[in-house]
This record gives sequence, structure tokens and C-alpha cells, in this order.
Amino acid sequence: MSLHIDYYISTSSPWSYLGSGRFLEIVKQTGATVGVHAVDFGAVFAVSGGLPLPKRAPQRQAYRWMEMKRWRDKLGIPLVLEPKAFPITTPISSLAIIAARETGADALALSDALLTALWRDDRNTGDTDVVKAVADETGLDGAAIVDAAPRYSDQLTADTQKAIDAGVFGAPSYVLPDGEIFWGQDRIDLLRWRLGL
Repeated sequence: MSLHIDYYISTSSPWSYLGSGRFLEIVKQTGATVGVHAVDFGAVFAVSGGLPLPKRAPQRQAYRWMEMKRWRDKLGIPLVLEPKAFPITTPISSLAIIAARETGADALALSDALLTALWRDDRNTGDTDVVKAVADETGLDGAAIVDAAPRYSDQLTADTQKAIDAGVFGAPSYVLPDGEIFWGQDRIDLLRWRLGL
């Protein structure tokens, strides 16, 4: 039986971006199938004790900033520390990823491209035209994905509940079939270890 990994991200998360390329390498190495879930972490935080960034204590915000710089430099991954459009306030990028997944398009590639567009290229992935363009650039049918996206608002809610039910509380999270959760891009090496890579 092939390996399946449920992958929970926030399309506004720099940590999801920093882990994305390395997670794609794991998927390629293992041939795993991936359930890509771009969920509403505001709803997840509400039941798991997390806080959205503006409500975190100044010390935690300062440490996040320092960690972003450290991980950017350690990994050698370009990272815009303060994208102009951050935080993204519309669900279009999440809905587009769900639409891609549900219509058989490459949701994993689209999630990586949208994270890269925001955190490397400083593009507004809360804008429908940008999401369409990114999908097109990824080799997908951007118009079809963006047109379908609004129909998946109930699925976004369902995916968010799936994350809550799985015990997910932060992004990115990688969940193996036995329910073992690896939270954070800094757990990629532990995920590789668990998979015997």
C-alpha cells in the first residue's frame, strides 16, 4: 500500500512556505499521495489555544521575526519578511487549492506556487487575478480553478474541521496514516527520519 500524507497549511504562513519545497522532495522520494488541506487556522486556533499574529505578545512577535530571518539564512531560501499583502484577508488562495484538489488538478504544485508568490515574490495572493495568474504559471487552468473556487467554501469548513479532528493546531502540519503529527517546517528532518529517508 502506498504512503499517504495529509498536509495542512495556511496560505499566509511563512513556515508553510519554508517547508514546502523540502516537503515536495519527500513526496518525490517516497511516491506518497498527499491530501492537501489549506485550512482556516483562525478557526483552528480558536479551539486549540493559538493566537493570530496581531494578538500575540510582543516578545512572541519579535521572536517570530528573528526566527524567520534565521531560517531564511540557514536554508538559503529567499523570503520577504513583510509582504505588502500580509496578512491575506480573503480565502481565494485556500479555495483555489481546494478547487484544484477536488477537480483533479495538482493542488500540491499550486500550494507551493501560491506560497512562493506571497513569500518570495511579494505578490498579493488574496487577489483573484493573482491567484489565476499563479495557477496559469504552474501549468494549470487558472480561469477554471478560480471560477470553481467559490463553490468550495463548505469544503474549506470541512477541511478545517478535519484538521481539528486530527489534532492539528499549527501550519504546516504533516499527518501520517497512523495519526502521527509533525508540526512545523522545522520538523521536516523528523518526518524524513520517521519515513526512513
